[in-house]
Amino acid sequence: MRSFLIFLMFTNFYSTLGQNVVEPLIPDIVKKFLNVRDIAISPDGNDIMFSAQSVMGNISTIIYVKKNENTFSDPEIASFSGQFFDLEPFFSHDGLKLYFASTRPIDNSTLEPKDFDIWYVERETTNSIWSEPKNMGSPINSEHGEFYPSIATNGNFYFTRDNPELKRKDDIYVSEFKIGKYTEPKLLPDAINSDGYEYNAFIAPDESYLIFGCYNRKDGLGSGDLYISFNENGNWSQAKNLGNTINSKQMDYCPFVDQKTNTLYFTSKRDNTNTEFKKPLSINELDNVFNQYDNGLSRLYNVDIEFLLKTKALKN
Repeated sequence: MRSFLIFLMFTNFYSTLGQNVVEPLIPDIVKKFLNVRDIAISPDGNDIMFSAQSVMGNISTIIYVKKNENTFSDPEIASFSGQFFDLEPFFSHDGLKLYFASTRPIDNSTLEPKDFDIWYVERETTNSIWSEPKNMGSPINSEHGEFYPSIATNGNFYFTRDNPELKRKDDIYVSEFKIGKYTEPKLLPDAINSDGYEYNAFIAPDESYLIFGCYNRKDGLGSGDLYISFNENGNWSQAKNLGNTINSKQMDYCPFVDQKTNTLYFTSKRDNTNTEFKKPLSINELDNVFNQYDNGLSRLYNVDIEFLLKTKALKN
């Protein structure tokens, strides 16, 4: 009976999610850049940040877009970015801090990049300008690389760390916020982490679930996929693949969930380019094929996951 109920739950989840089409996000803005990834939206929904990168990914800058009702401003380089390799922004829950990963030097005595650290900027109000970037320091940052910050309402800080001393690939860590300080980061359990790559973790504000990226798992669909794990009383469920409506055969990563609408925003390199043609293409037709949104470049997408989060349809 239990197996049958699980089967029905999975069937209901995939059929319901399949009705919610994955859609391009602000395509006219995103297509201005070669590669775009890792979106963050402020709590009031008015500020959008994402990373724009070069073809080879050796330049990365955080871009700012202002939303006013249903219109968007022209994209600008964020006031604190544009010189160093910056990516993966995340707003604090009051919208007055923005965390991000960067290889920028600790001080102004050199331009030599260092390993990835997590930095933040601050502002007095949501209409104020951002401060100069500040390094988070220990215990969040270490001699290893730290990436993709995500923060629960209670202050617990989730992020990715590349620690070669463990003889593993990237893992997801949490540093608990206690008495105004961050504790020594701990690895999340094997229900989430493995010997492979786990990265880009979005934590629900109440820590009820974690959506994150995994690379080339046995149940993966081709490359990097998004997975979800649910948390009940501190016990994380075995992570489950979010399925082929969200995940593609290409790289899918960098999740962010708008709690007000239960909308999942994510990055994908999905490629739906048509390669068979009944007749030779004109130059304009060729240009349209090359420049369609889902052409294998890194783009932003969104999909409604309300059913998934309300029913915990992928929980064991």
